[in-house]
Amino acid sequence: MIADNLQKVKDSLSAGVELVAVSKYHPVESVKEAYAAGQRVFGESREQELRVKHETLPKDIQWHFIGHLQTNKVKYIAPYIAMIEAVDSLKLLQEINRQAEKCNRVIDVLLELHLAQESTKSGMLPEECFQMLEQGEWRSLKHVRIRGIMMMASNTDDIEQIRKEFLRARDCFDRMKQQFFADDDDFNVRSYGMSGDYLLAQQCGSNHVRVGSMIFS
Repeated sequence: MIADNLQKVKDSLSAGVELVAVSKYHPVESVKEAYAAGQRVFGESREQELRVKHETLPKDIQWHFIGHLQTNKVKYIAPYIAMIEAVDSLKLLQEINRQAEKCNRVIDVLLELHLAQESTKSGMLPEECFQMLEQGEWRSLKHVRIRGIMMMASNTDDIEQIRKEFLRARDCFDRMKQQFFADDDDFNVRSYGMSGDYLLAQQCGSNHVRVGSMIFS
């Protein structure tokens, strides 16, 4: 069943769109099924759950940390994490760099933008993110690689509201690319869209979708 669900999602992806299978809260056995069906990129949001899965499952899995990450948890995932998708402060970026240096690694990260209507959503407001980039301290962090942006749309049935937020995310990415990353080919990830809205997200420029319930239900 998981294999069938996974194939349906993959068949609906546009060319060049990467799928992160959101495996948080799902058992190791479910991840094994998706792995057997060819999926290699999985998203987790709790360090302890991720640790168990990393120790148990095949080592060629690329683990993405997709939830809010506390600075004191970075050291536990730094040795193996493929990408940290939700960097919401310079402080967190600096800690990732510090722990990555200890591991002699460069860790890929995404800057999380808060574009949704709900105050409960995490992330930097666009103006905060641009201010951080303009200040330039991130340029000295040699053990993190800023790959792009991520965001979560409002939890609403209003499709036009979601579309507006996705298009705003694309606009923020384009402005960042032009102002700060014009010569950096690695700054190329626009991560937005989940099970309920990833098709719309693709229409609005997303090339990195996080789908869980449609695969593991």
